Amino acid sequence: MALTLFARRPESVEAPAPERDPWPEIGETWKPEGVTIAQRYYNQAHAVVLVYTTDDGKSGTYYSIACLGCHYATREDGARTYNTRYGLADAGRVANEHATTCRALPRDIPDRPDDDTVRERLHSWVRGARHRDKDVQLWVGDLDLIRLTLQRTNDWIVGVFQQLLVDEPEVLRIERSEYSDYVSYYARRLPEN
Repeated sequence: MALTLFARRPESVEAPAPERDPWPEIGETWKPEGVTIAQRYYNQAHAVVLVYTTDDGKSGTYYSIACLGCHYATREDGARTYNTRYGLADAGRVANEHATTCRALPRDIPDRPDDDTVRERLHSWVRGARHRDKDVQLWVGDLDLIRLTLQRTNDWIVGVFQQLLVDEPEVLRIERSEYSDYVSYYARRLPEN
């Protein structure tokens, strides 16, 4: 009887963990070209909510917010009447508020489009900005909400504008500042019929 109390028992063997496909990239480390990611938040289903900037900081740095689960994106506080763009603290607060209520599952990270596709999107954007009454000033910052799908730098976008100016001067014009090297872009007024 004493021998059965001290008998060796076989060691338990744990079942091997089932092999899984790796999780898709959901934005935890994503660094798209032309965008600087300042903060990341998880929503309730672990989709990433990004706070990012496309500014170089010369005239202040402004931030945009995009959820990589749902299609939520914002760059301005609609409640303000002056300086509606987000600073880092406000952008972080808004991103966190969205993350705490959003239940969207993570989407795949958008693929980087080829140059011709981005060039055509920018040309369409310029043509779509034209009015019958006046020339419309275009700002590279107006593209902030779609920068995660464009995935290009400000310099690359300005290069497309410069080429469009050469190819289609009836669509786009520029004005150079007298006092600095600043250049403004304008979508030309639509021709009258």
